[in-house]
Amino acid sequence: MKSSLWSLLYCASLLLSDVLGTYHLGAGDPQLIAAQSYAQTRNNGRPPLRTLNPSKTDSQCRSRPLDLVFIIDSSRSVRPGEFEKVKIFLADMVDTLDVGSDATRVAVVNYASTVKIEFLLKDHFNKPDMKKAISRIEPLAAGTMTGLAIKTAVNEAFTEQSGARPRSRKISKVAIIVTDGRPQDQVEEVSAAARASGIEIYAVGVDRADMRSLQLMASIPLDDHVFYVETYGVIEKLTSKFRETLCGLDPCAMGHDCEHICVNSNASYYCKCRNGYILNADKKTCSLKQVKVEVVEDPCKCEARLAFQKQTQAAIQQLTAKLADVSGRIERLENMVGRA
Repeated sequence: MKSSLWSLLYCASLLLSDVLGTYHLGAGDPQLIAAQSYAQTRNNGRPPLRTLNPSKTDSQCRSRPLDLVFIIDSSRSVRPGEFEKVKIFLADMVDTLDVGSDATRVAVVNYASTVKIEFLLKDHFNKPDMKKAISRIEPLAAGTMTGLAIKTAVNEAFTEQSGARPRSRKISKVAIIVTDGRPQDQVEEVSAAARASGIEIYAVGVDRADMRSLQLMASIPLDDHVFYVETYGVIEKLTSKFRETLCGLDPCAMGHDCEHICVNSNASYYCKCRNGYILNADKKTCSLKQVKVEVVEDPCKCEARLAFQKQTQAAIQQLTAKLADVSGRIERLENMVGRA
């Protein structure tokens, strides 16, 4: 009886852990301490239930344009099956985003004791190609040089030569770091420098991730930029969290005053007109383009017309004179007949 009771309690604890598998917690949260303690003793080596399908795309929303760089930990502590989960998470995120050369551009930085840029912001502008590139990523193993990975992303991935848009475009620059361990190098200064350069950093900790390091890396407010998941098996649940954060509302879909065409521009919109129309001063309504026709007289034609007019007038005058002569003769004849 006692053994049955303990089995029941154990199953209940497993069920509860799956329900509370995704955390979005601040520093010192008792739930976080308990979750980390439990995660360190739990076996995370369960095989993935999903496989990455590069050809399948399912856009969930219209994201604001971003220059987005994923920085993923593939050190020895990340088992092969768990790394596949990370790749599925990346693919799900790509499906969530509005990917394109004029929309969101994506790069991936892979790191362990060394750093490898898997692809740059300028390399792929459609989802199938991007997901194929993600499916080809292999873990690097060995150590966890998170600081070096962040520095490499800033110096090599977030540059205009690598496909980042210039500051004048006002495109948000975002880094999402995924790690399951404690960095073996310093992250505070390099993260501060990255944030100072205009990069917004999200830190995702898995399993044994060091919460203090996540907080040192992330942008503020920390409650919006630090995430924790118990296992790689539930990391896909974070996709919905990032969808809420990265996917802005479609201003045109929310309602607009454009007479013809509404065009999204970050969190706002502007109006355009169809071909053959021009935008009025109110920047909303359109008017038909007026084509100015400039008639250029041919000097030769003018001279010919004047000569014709003169000839016509002379002919009319001659006819008038003849008509007057004939009328006079008729009148004289009538007088002679009357006297006779």
